[in-house]
Order: sequence, then structure tokens, then C-alpha cells
Amino acid sequence: MDSKSKFSHSPVMLRECVEALVHDPSGIYVDATYGGGGHSGAILERLAAGARLLALDADPAVRPSAACAADARFSLHHANFRDIDAVVEQAGVSELAGVLMDLGVSSPQLEDPARGFSFMRAGPLDMRLDSSTGPSLAELLARVAEPELERLIREYGEERRARSIARRIVALRAAGELRSTADLARACGGRRAGGVHPATRLFLALRIWVNAELRVLEEALRKVAALLARNGRLVVLSFHSLEDRIVKRFIGPRSHNDGPLRRLFKARRPSAEEAAANRRARSAMLRAAYRP
Repeated sequence: MDSKSKFSHSPVMLRECVEALVHDPSGIYVDATYGGGGHSGAILERLAAGARLLALDADPAVRPSAACAADARFSLHHANFRDIDAVVEQAGVSELAGVLMDLGVSSPQLEDPARGFSFMRAGPLDMRLDSSTGPSLAELLARVAEPELERLIREYGEERRARSIARRIVALRAAGELRSTADLARACGGRRAGGVHPATRLFLALRIWVNAELRVLEEALRKVAALLARNGRLVVLSFHSLEDRIVKRFIGPRSHNDGPLRRLFKARRPSAEEAAANRRARSAMLRAAYRP
């Protein structure tokens, strides 16, 4: 499978994101989570000849689309968005006109069993967004104590069955039967409730844990705010309540005068048509702010 097809997926709220982000066609922008490149491609269509778009992605397997790669205004940097300040400095940029952060894991990553994100097919216990660095899920599960595992599942997955699930996972580990994502899914037991797979919350919690996603998001937001020029935009797409809560708290209401950013508009959700056409869009929340 080539890189183009591997990372082909539908960007969520594409028009809304780009319209909120690009206020100065001649500015320098960052797509902090390149993924399949859909947002980057649409941003480039709105930029003038002298503008620039720096794209970041933590996944070393990500490659730019042919259209992006051929555009002299575009550059892709393999880096986590927590390192946005270092990337911007290396690019010789002092301030940014806008930053887009799509916090969702891309569909190809979720659907590739080898990445370990999916409970639908057996795969390795990995779940790292950047598989070249940091401990894998298998390494973390091998040493975590049951009370801590319960806390992680309850806090990050907002899972009411955290205690029983943690107990089953530890029992599988003790029996030497915790070898794949299919084993993890078995620990959840039960049937689908309202169409939601019983392992959904568990896998979300473990992914957040492996990648330190909430801590990384808080760090990145602070850095982005410091990099934005006056009237520069921050646009964030979140897909679960924990990360959206962090973004909402950071941006604050329109009347908020203490923080570095001001809310551009109230949070927006995808249209009913988009949510029906793209399952990934159903939980999306779009927030945007500017630097006064």
C-alpha cells in the first residue's frame, strides 16, 4: 500500500476549520497534526504566493500528499506538536498567523492492526503515535499496579466499570494471556451498549496514557499562545470530553481578560449531514480563539 492511500481519510469540519484559521492569506501557518493532509491542502488553497505552511506529525510513517509536497510554501516536520516552538525556530519563523490542531487519531492509524489502536482486529500492544520512541502499551501494562490501572481507566476513559476491567487485565497478565489487543478487548466482556463497543472507553484511556496526550496538549497550547502574532488564530478540533475541557478552559469565554487568547466563537459541532457521512466526525468539537 503506498503512502497516499495509507493516509487517505476525510478531514473533519474542513471548511469550518480553514475559514476560522486563515485570516491573513500572506501569513505563516502551522498544521500541527498533518495526518492525511486534508486540512493542509485546503489551507494552501487559501494562501498567497508568499505565505508558508509548516506541518507537524508525530508519526514517522506519515508522508506528504503529492500536492503538498510539490508546493514550495509547504514543509512537513516529523515532530510532536509539543515541540512546535523548536520546529518554528528551526524554520526561521518568529511568529505565526495561525495554528490548527486536529486532536483525533487518523483513520488509517486506527484501522491498521499493526499500530495496536483497534479492538476490532488483533494487533500488538503498542498504541504509540510515534512508534520509534517511548514505552509501548505492552511495556507499560507489564509493570502497572492494579489500583493505578483502575484509576487510569476511570479517569481517562470515564469508564464506570474500571475496577472490574482492571482486575481482568491483571488476571490475564498473571496467566500470560495478555499478548494482543484482542486480549484487551476480551477483558471488557459484555455486549455493545447503544451501538458502542464495550472496549471503546478502555482503548481510549490506554491510548491517552501511552502518549501522555492530555499533558502534551496543555504544554502545546501554552507554546502556541506564545507564538501567535497579534490577531493570530488558534483552531482546535477535539474528539473527547477530556481534551475539549482542556481547550475550553485554556481559551476561556469571550469576556475572559486574564489569559493570552480570546474566544473567536462558541464551540461548534459538525453538521448532521457530515456526522451521518463520517462516523469519525460525530464526537468532534471545534473551538477557536485569537490573540488580542
